[in-house]
Amino acid sequence: MAKKPEKRGLGRGLSALMADFDAPDTASTASPAKGGEQIVPIFKVKANPDQPRKTFDEQDLRDLARSIKERGIIQPLIVRPEPGISGQFQIVAGERRWRAAQLARVDSVPVLVRDLDDLEVLEIAIIENIQRADLNPVDEAAGYQQLMDKFGHTQEKLSDALGKSRSHIANTLRLLNLPEAVLSFLRSGQISPGHARALIPTENAVDLAREVVAKGLSVRQTEALAKKSQQPAKEKRPKAPEKDADTRSIEVDLTANLGMKVTINHKEGSEGGSVTIQYKSFDQLDDLCQILSATHSAGSR
Repeated sequence: MAKKPEKRGLGRGLSALMADFDAPDTASTASPAKGGEQIVPIFKVKANPDQPRKTFDEQDLRDLARSIKERGIIQPLIVRPEPGISGQFQIVAGERRWRAAQLARVDSVPVLVRDLDDLEVLEIAIIENIQRADLNPVDEAAGYQQLMDKFGHTQEKLSDALGKSRSHIANTLRLLNLPEAVLSFLRSGQISPGHARALIPTENAVDLAREVVAKGLSVRQTEALAKKSQQPAKEKRPKAPEKDADTRSIEVDLTANLGMKVTINHKEGSEGGSVTIQYKSFDQLDDLCQILSATHSAGSR
């Protein structure tokens, strides 16, 4: 398999990159912007073509545009000089405000100019989207996974920088182990993260999710349904000993860190057992091979 380019963490650090845009994306009354703010004509500001967020709620934009007409833009946009075009700027954070400002027909916008490379711009865009209150759980999980895959951030680092518990990040990442049809229900709000987590260990998650939606089942009812669905399969094979809490916790941590489902089977009465890692694509298998190779190399030194 072709070797992928080495992933790197950004030198200036996640917290430093977040410093300018921790304030909410709003035009309501807020504290004045930090020093260094500039006012530039709106036609000189362009959207970032690599912005991960592709859709913006039209009603939400109209509401923000009305607020901008009344009170202006309080929190400035974060921009960088447009690569290769003098006097033009590219949005790093605040595209929603920029779009609403165009609807409000304002002539200029407040900006903070920052010198950022392409990777830093992408990282900030991902973080900004994660921090939005209306982000659905699937996109939130995908954002965490991107930050870990592209920039080498650990769950602990994300927890500290984003102000979210490590268990929240781990549980959110677990959702990505579900089939796409179930994730579609989750994106649309037809099921909650609690419903989705109950379906993760099942083999027929799609059918169960459809039943949950059709019957309007609660999370507790979904947990019971998922447990019941696994009983026939258990009757066909010898009953395995119940895993202890430590083993289940290790499975959850490994699954979240690798982004692949990990199962630990300990042989009763011995110190041995097996670890099963399920991958969904050759890219994931390639990632796993690189992780194991790196670990082996480090251990042999």
